[in-house]
Amino acid sequence: MDGPRAVAVVRRGDQLLVIKRYYAGRHYAVLPGGSVEAGETFEEAVVRELWEEATMRGRVERELLVAEHNGREARYFVMADVEGTPVLSGPELANHGPENSFELMWAGAEDLHRLGLHPEHLRDDLPRLLGL
Repeated sequence: MDGPRAVAVVRRGDQLLVIKRYYAGRHYAVLPGGSVEAGETFEEAVVRELWEEATMRGRVERELLVAEHNGREARYFVMADVEGTPVLSGPELANHGPENSFELMWAGAEDLHRLGLHPEHLRDDLPRLLGL
């Protein structure tokens, strides 16, 4: 989908929730998030996306970063009061398969480079901005 993205930064201690991906022959990771729908705020979108992708509830604590993701504006939000255990759901679960895989996992700052977190700037920006 085109248009701006709302992205959830979910912490558990010194770890972040990421989605480990395999797609088009590439292994990489992204943070939970997706497109802002018509009539929706960035904050509403990030709460919805976290629920749709990981069945977790939370609220926006603060905006952390505004950047670009694949040529689209992306706003990253630190989430607070997050409840639930991450379980893959929504379109990611429906599209999950050997050639297009999604795996929710917790990753420390030391894992972000190895996992190929995308966009690449997040590998250094997140630990710096979050004090990880």
